[in-house]
Amino acid sequence: MEKKIRLSTPLEEEEIKKLQLGDVVYLRGDVYTARDKAHHRIIEYEKRSEETPIKKGAVIYHCGPLVRKQKSIDRGEWEIVAAGPTTSARMDAVTPAVIEKLRIRAIIGKGGMGIPTRDAMCKYGCVYFAITGGAAVLAATQIKTIKAVYWEDLGMAEAVWHFLLDDFGPLVVSIDASGNSLYEEINEEAKRKVYDLSQSAIAK
Repeated sequence: MEKKIRLSTPLEEEEIKKLQLGDVVYLRGDVYTARDKAHHRIIEYEKRSEETPIKKGAVIYHCGPLVRKQKSIDRGEWEIVAAGPTTSARMDAVTPAVIEKLRIRAIIGKGGMGIPTRDAMCKYGCVYFAITGGAAVLAATQIKTIKAVYWEDLGMAEAVWHFLLDDFGPLVVSIDASGNSLYEEINEEAKRKVYDLSQSAIAK
């Protein structure tokens, strides 16, 4: 039976290290979206010792949300139409530096990440939460509020959106704080099955 865990930000390193591969997490609290351009700008800011809008110890969501202006300003300036995940591998080259500089505690995305990022997660205490792709509209319903948007000059999809989440999930722990990867385990199992099938065919 899957283990369901409810967590609230800010996440502590101690609770992150308790998470195991396959755990199902529902998240409440603050999260910041960040894609390619935002990652590069974070690194530029850090090189100049400038403060970024993403707080240290934050949760990053690899997401370029679809948003539109609200008709009624009473409900806030923006409405989230869809908020599905971006393929995380796009950010692999710059994610280790972002984890190091901001001590990111969790990343939400799809598709997993490479060995350098996993090494950074292990070193600094960070996990990777996989969220189902293709459910962008459903994900948007679990975002309670848009608290702010930063770096709009990057474009609406590439800007940093500061969301307040309400039971956001299910999120599956796919890379833990020890660097173990569910994707790697699945790939190894697939290789074993292919090998077994090939050996069976040879035997016949």
